[in-house]
Amino acid sequence: MIQKFSFNKTEIDGLILIKPFVAYDERGYFIKDYNKKLFLENGIEHELKEVFYAHSRKGVIRGIHFQRERQQAKLVRCISGNIYDVIVDLRKGSSTFGKWQGFELSEANKDVLYVPSGCGHGYIVLENAIVSYKCAEDFYGEYDDGIIWNDKDLNINWGTDRVSELTLSDKDKALQTFEEFKSRYGGLN
Repeated sequence: MIQKFSFNKTEIDGLILIKPFVAYDERGYFIKDYNKKLFLENGIEHELKEVFYAHSRKGVIRGIHFQRERQQAKLVRCISGNIYDVIVDLRKGSSTFGKWQGFELSEANKDVLYVPSGCGHGYIVLENAIVSYKCAEDFYGEYDDGIIWNDKDLNINWGTDRVSELTLSDKDKALQTFEEFKSRYGGLN
């Protein structure tokens, strides 16, 4: 069985849910989750600069992260396990500024999210997971920033009832609120 690429627009402009090419047979499967030419044909200009992998235990929350300068558009895929991935539009002037959307990404569904630059990104791990990030910009620690995961104004439904215990880094526990972000920066360019 073969699953061909499909590109599905979402409620947030530029955020695209991608079904990658997957060929299944008696041995398992072969997956292609990026093809520059095909992505360009579907309106996604994504020049790959860095690839990261994060391994996390069930109950870990990562994010909501972004770079203040030189924002990173990224392709995000859960290559092992299961996560609930959250994207927040932080772009000045965007019609969906301050809106969030969530998607379940897993080894089983093989979905890929194209996260446009200027959006915050985070996830909760529902089952021990390895997540890949294919970034169109380098990571710059001096621009690394974020918004607290449980911000009252964003009111994100993380599905925390699906895990028994939450784990966050000290850095993520100390992130700013959405109101503080708006007051400091007004949004991302």
